[in-house]
Order: sequence, then structure tokens, then C-alpha cells
Amino acid sequence: MTGDAAPRIGPLPADEWAEEHRELLHGNLARADRYLSGAADAPPMPSILGLLARHPRVGAPWLAFSGTLLDGGTLDPRDRELLILRVGRRTRCRYQWDQHVGMARAAGLTAEQVAGVPEGPDAEVWSERDRDILRAADQLVDDHTVDDAAWERLAAHFDERQLLELLFVVGGYVCLAMLLNSVGLEPAGGSGPNSGPVRMPEGDPVQ
Repeated sequence: MTGDAAPRIGPLPADEWAEEHRELLHGNLARADRYLSGAADAPPMPSILGLLARHPRVGAPWLAFSGTLLDGGTLDPRDRELLILRVGRRTRCRYQWDQHVGMARAAGLTAEQVAGVPEGPDAEVWSERDRDILRAADQLVDDHTVDDAAWERLAAHFDERQLLELLFVVGGYVCLAMLLNSVGLEPAGGSGPNSGPVRMPEGDPVQ
């Protein structure tokens, strides 16, 4: 789905949420109480939560899985966000990109590094460790596996749990990108609260 068309399936409006929809958040996402507090400084409800509220039985375990990757994982947050941004670029998922640029900056990626994500591992801004991470993400997107040479390089940086988590992050966010791209979901207000100064670039996504 492309262009500015209305989403095929939009988020459930907050005033239509029943108790089962609120339970979708509680216990499955660390920031749930902030979204539901009604306080003046509460962050806006992300569009994806309203989308998952359309199918709470599937949405709740998905949030538990993604919440573990975001808040309970063993990967360094900078590595995780680098993987997510590369997946967002390669899958042309604007929602994913917009929502994670600010998170990537907060995790330690510079504006120049975020801007280098579309170029991929050959950009001058990366360390060799970063390049190994980006190459692994690209191989997983393209070939659905990591070759022996790339695995050996990753194993020099990560322990077994982190290696498994890296695979889950890339696979999980590729899956999420398929969902978001297919339904045409946009962040609340048309851009994410964490979109920051670096927008999803146009052009060939296969770089």
C-alpha cells in the first residue's frame, strides 16, 4: 500500500476501547500506564496500539514479545535501534522509521549515523562492529539467514543470548513492517513523536 490513502485498517479510537482493550496494554508494555493515565503530560497513544486493539487476542502476546525486546532484552539499545532502523529502511516502513529515529538518538546514534542508515554498511560513519550488525540485518532481509562469515563476526561481539535476540529483533520488525505497510498505518498526527530531524529518505530501498 502506497501514497496518502486512508489506512485499510485504522486504529480503534480510544473512546471505543472496552476493558479488554485496556488489558491489552497492562502487563504487556512497560509504558502502558503512561498512555492510559489521562494525565495532561501523558504521551499520545501510538497508532499501532490502536491497531492491535482491533484483535486483542493476537495483539496482547505480540506486545509482550516486542516489549521484551525493547525493555527486557540483553542487546545494547544502540545496537537494537540500529537494527530496527535498517529494517525500517529496507522494508520501506515509514511508521517504523518515524517511531524509532528518536529512540535511536536517545540510545546513542548520532544524527549523522541515523542519516547513514539508508546507505548501509558502506557509509563512512560506521565502526567495523556497526558494519557487521548492518550486514547481518541485510542478509536476514535478503536471504532469511546469516552466512558463516557474518555469523563468525557477530559471535565476536555478542554472546549466545544476544545472537538469538538479534535474530528476533530483525525477524520481529520485518514481520511488523509487513503488517504496517499492508494496512497503511500512519503515526498519530502523520508523524511519530520520536521522528526527529531525519526523515525516511526517498529512493531505492535496496542499498
